[in-house]
Amino acid sequence: MTFSIVGRCAETGQLGIAISSSSIAVGARCPWLRAGVGAVATQNITLPALGPEILDLLDAGESPAAALDKALTRHGFSQYRQVAVIDHHGATALFTGSQALGVNNAVAGDQCVAAGNLLANPCVIQAMVDAFEVTAGELLADRLLAAMHAAMAAGGEAGPVHSAALSVVSDLLWPIVDLRVDWAEQNPIGQLDQLWQAYRPQMDDYVIRALNPTVAPSYGVPGDE
Repeated sequence: MTFSIVGRCAETGQLGIAISSSSIAVGARCPWLRAGVGAVATQNITLPALGPEILDLLDAGESPAAALDKALTRHGFSQYRQVAVIDHHGATALFTGSQALGVNNAVAGDQCVAAGNLLANPCVIQAMVDAFEVTAGELLADRLLAAMHAAMAAGGEAGPVHSAALSVVSDLLWPIVDLRVDWAEQNPIGQLDQLWQAYRPQMDDYVIRALNPTVAPSYGVPGDE
């Protein structure tokens, strides 16, 4: 039903999530990030509240494992949840409940956690971690997407995926990357990658425009001189 990777760039401190699902609009419910705090992917039978609650606990000084445990305990029904957590130091935690759908797996790697359910095979998740680790030194968004492509190459979900999302936070109050494909009949990860390739060369410019409009680059649109 869903597979995802949460990761951190050790060089920049950026945090990010890439995720895909057979369900519509996975980016609206499952990825949660907060600059300087952490990133959480909450999936399977999704409880969106887990994301911001875990981030609040991380912000209050809890470890990823403690924050995850406390948030799950508050709400019950943990047997239906699958959650991956990373904090701004790169520490991780993961959980897969006994009622997770189909073939499922979760693996922590170096500065990352990948998790999935209703998978074609459990090796999909290790392939994501391997792809993330081997691309160290590249932009975080590129590494996250490399993991998603590796997941599909390893079999992906047991059925077709229809939505995908990519989010990255830095030291700003807003995401520097927040891209979504809410529904595609086929290849939402490929479409998400196309969005990223279009946005990638403009990403820094939008930060400049926000912080100092007097030096904002022009994009040649009407009224933009």
